[in-house]
Amino acid sequence: MQGHCTLQRPWVTSSSSSSSWASFRQLNGRVTTFNRVSFDGLQQREEAGRTKNHRLHWRCAATAEGKQIGGSNQMLVYVPPHPLIKHWISVLRNDFTPPPMFKSAMAELGRFLIYEASRDWLLTVSGEVNTPCGTAQVEFIDPREPVKVVPILRAGLVLVEHAGSVLPANQTYHVGFVRDETTLQPSMYLNKLPERFAEGARVLVADPMLATGGTIVAAIEELTKRGVDHNLLRVVAAVAAPPALKKLSEKFPGLRVYVGMIDEELNEKGYIVPGLGDAGDRSFGT
Repeated sequence: MQGHCTLQRPWVTSSSSSSSWASFRQLNGRVTTFNRVSFDGLQQREEAGRTKNHRLHWRCAATAEGKQIGGSNQMLVYVPPHPLIKHWISVLRNDFTPPPMFKSAMAELGRFLIYEASRDWLLTVSGEVNTPCGTAQVEFIDPREPVKVVPILRAGLVLVEHAGSVLPANQTYHVGFVRDETTLQPSMYLNKLPERFAEGARVLVADPMLATGGTIVAAIEELTKRGVDHNLLRVVAAVAAPPALKKLSEKFPGLRVYVGMIDEELNEKGYIVPGLGDAGDRSFGT
């Protein structure tokens, strides 16, 4: 199977294409941004304009034998064009940003990405409350169904630092992976996940850098073994590259990924270029 991605308005049916290009369009109002990204050539073109309240998403569908598999078999990648997200990405990219400032910027970026990821996803309960001037129908986040937040250590801890201020009901579980710098393959060194997640659990996975895709795929596979439906799972990342997105779209159709920026390529060490370096080392000054 080959990954195929299309960015478009959610109420427009995507069309199948024989080319390897992915089309990007903004969700609401006039078309203000159009990108094409090739998984093979890793080339990118962007034409930008301005409008209010617009948001990008990258719709990825697995394709088999040149035929698109639609519906729930599409992975969505959201790149919110919020100026604050762009600001914190810029701070993170700067090689002269010191570790304390880098860590703070990563946490702030995570706050906005988690906010975007929780849109139209959280379970709610309705009720009625008394106000100083009367009564009002209200809606609260259901405290009986906390979001399961899963940071991938180390740098994932920083990305979810403000999760508690965004998600009124949440529980945090930890997994740790280390990547072999020669083979670029991940191995797990810490697993604090429960034996089984409840049916319908909402799970938020945080990994700042989606480069080769090995670590994030291994983490999601571990979660699905424990009962998590990947269609109810959200991934947040600071920067992603096409190899990781392609791998995710092939293995987990229906997944949703929220990322601050998509960069074009990886270097020989498997680092995203231009990227922002090793997020863990830069966060903790090691």
